[in-house]
Amino acid sequence: MLKKLNRDVMRWLGNYILPVMLDLLCKSLRIEILNKQVFEDLERMNKNYVFAFWHGTMLVPWFIQRDKGCAALISKSKDGDLLSRVLGFWNYEIVRGSSSTGGDAALGILVDLGKNKKCIAITPDGPRGPVNKLKAGAVVAAKKSGIPLILAGTAYKKKRILKSWDRFEVPGFFSKTRIVLSDPVYIDNNLTYDETSEIIRHCEEQLVYLQEKAGEF
Repeated sequence: MLKKLNRDVMRWLGNYILPVMLDLLCKSLRIEILNKQVFEDLERMNKNYVFAFWHGTMLVPWFIQRDKGCAALISKSKDGDLLSRVLGFWNYEIVRGSSSTGGDAALGILVDLGKNKKCIAITPDGPRGPVNKLKAGAVVAAKKSGIPLILAGTAYKKKRILKSWDRFEVPGFFSKTRIVLSDPVYIDNNLTYDETSEIIRHCEEQLVYLQEKAGEF
């Protein structure tokens, strides 16, 4: 009985307190966005996009796109349940699925949303890794929906690194935070499988570079 009560309390804390605490944490950060003109230009043209960033540094990239009606791809795991609560607090449209469970259906939904002027946010090495290994989802979503892909490296000056598969980074309150955006990557829908695979490889290398660049405080 006591164990069940503890689980219920922790679940309640996760569902209702965590979103508020993370919102307060992110609002305390001193966020600098390099190449921010990319977002401004696309928004001025009323152009939506796919936004991709590593799972381990995902907190602030999710935060900066809050209240924009973006769609987010979230796994069907228990961790995904918590993240869905946080992103629901930030007014994301949640699509559940991953490479291992419901991925094809979820990707189809994302493509349809992209075609209908929704921005899409994806952690391309989630939900299980390998860490910093870019899977096909972000590139394929951009390719099939005909919208550009924006990659983002993110780094925190003060942080705690958790002992998780992705070495998840929790920024300290009031930490300096830097996000480095790529230029838009446009992916021709007529590319072959091999050509698309080459784009995926190139985007992975670019995202690794952007992550390193963000950490140069």
